[in-house]
Amino acid sequence: MPELPEVETTRCGISPYILNHKVRAFNIWEPRLRWPVPTALAKILPGQRIDSIERRAKYLLLGTGVGTLIIHLGMSGSLRIVTAESAPQTHDHVDMIMDNGQGLRLRDPRRFGAVLWTAQDPYQHPLLRHIGPEPLAKAFRGNYLHSACRKRRCAIKTLLMNAHVVAGVGNIYASEALYHAGIRPGRAAGRLSRQDCKALAAAIKSTLKQAIRAGGTTLKDFTNSAGQAGYFSQSLRVYGRQDQPCGRCGHPIKRKIIAQRASYYCPKCQS
Repeated sequence: MPELPEVETTRCGISPYILNHKVRAFNIWEPRLRWPVPTALAKILPGQRIDSIERRAKYLLLGTGVGTLIIHLGMSGSLRIVTAESAPQTHDHVDMIMDNGQGLRLRDPRRFGAVLWTAQDPYQHPLLRHIGPEPLAKAFRGNYLHSACRKRRCAIKTLLMNAHVVAGVGNIYASEALYHAGIRPGRAAGRLSRQDCKALAAAIKSTLKQAIRAGGTTLKDFTNSAGQAGYFSQSLRVYGRQDQPCGRCGHPIKRKIIAQRASYYCPKCQS
């Protein structure tokens, strides 16, 4: 699944091609996604200028003068820049053709993504209004995380993947950040000290920033807007490295299922 760095990479990749350009046409090739693509968009969007492109958690928000297009990439979705004449292929769902001849195309083989519309404040949309602070924002600090962890019996890995607590950390980067902070993913959240939480908040920020700089992680279907892969997968320290030696101590990396998700950790470096 494209996670926060991949979505941020996509935002940066598509912005030069569509920001401050007007929509010439909105073509719906296959409306069946997680929720049906609103057919009214074919009439609403043409003539509208894309005034802003923002990210909230793993959602992309394309703002116009009359409303906001909300896009989620789901499990296997990608946004690509194509020419207006480029014919849709299998698994292509929508094209947004701009006045500069470029097109923004959503491809989603598994169809868990979403293309939605709101004429209201997008941050008050039911899918977004209860999302927690962005992990890269100033509001996400050790003290905040420590407060969120108090009296929680769930594993800290599970807590980090709760979007109500923090927005969009995701499975890969939760495992990586916990490794850098020296905390086991199965440790009860309520047993983390304030110092643990400060170290973990800092590790989350640094891990995500490094991944964004590297262009996102290449896993399965993810490619950026130009169809190029990210490179952060070359820097993963624990995720997907079961039985391989830890880069710090040489002990084999372990794999554990926590809340139905695979978690990876070093038994010696994480406690």
